[in-house]
Amino acid sequence: MKKKAYAKVNIFLKIVGKKDGYHLLNSRFMLVKNLYDEIEFKPKEKGTEFVLEGKFGCKTEQNSIYKIYQELKRFKKVEEFFQTHKVVVQKNIPEFAGLGGGSSDSAAFLNLCNEVLGLNLSIDERVRIGKKVGSDVAFFIYEYDSANVSGFGEIVKRYDEEPLFIKTFTPPIKCSTPKVYQKFSSDFLKFETDFAKNLMETNSKEILQNYKKEQLNDLFEPALLLCPKLKEYIKPHHFFSGSGSSLFWIEE
Repeated sequence: MKKKAYAKVNIFLKIVGKKDGYHLLNSRFMLVKNLYDEIEFKPKEKGTEFVLEGKFGCKTEQNSIYKIYQELKRFKKVEEFFQTHKVVVQKNIPEFAGLGGGSSDSAAFLNLCNEVLGLNLSIDERVRIGKKVGSDVAFFIYEYDSANVSGFGEIVKRYDEEPLFIKTFTPPIKCSTPKVYQKFSSDFLKFETDFAKNLMETNSKEILQNYKKEQLNDLFEPALLLCPKLKEYIKPHHFFSGSGSSLFWIEE
């Protein structure tokens, strides 16, 4: 009873509008197959407490896996199962790094529960549950290698393309996602909708060959202003994922 929770990178991330105070985006998400956490269910002594083991930077009650569990508790078999089993996570994806580790963990937990416990939840039902926890969770529930993601992150469409060998590096810097988005709104607010639409129709390899990191990720420059030490780690061939601080590149 073990499942891999892969990291992701944003090949591009363009802000295309705002709705109800939140940013709308167009982005290409791609899984990083050489970087993943592992989610496993293991037996424990019977008890009502939900046990989650792993090196997390937050309390269990704040963890995305725990939040998914709270959504699934309406199924009696889920509550009963976790009275005799614990969730063990081998963490390899850096947290607060723009690689989607928390979202990937919660999606893998949800999908594993669905498989192991026979919940028979459809993709749409799982996406509805995941959206309550985080906007990026939907992408990981679908388990696509590459997808165009839009809206608040909940609209996911598979993008068929050749797999790329992605390498990542995460500097010892934590970028606050809310603060990076706030900085974008206050200092960089612009919506390049035509450019974003063009990117959605272009394969990832071509995108990375023809555009600069500054053009592809609207959160890159806001993050640099908030976290100027990032400049010490960025090399010409690097691209920027999410709201940071992770950098990535493609190896042939």
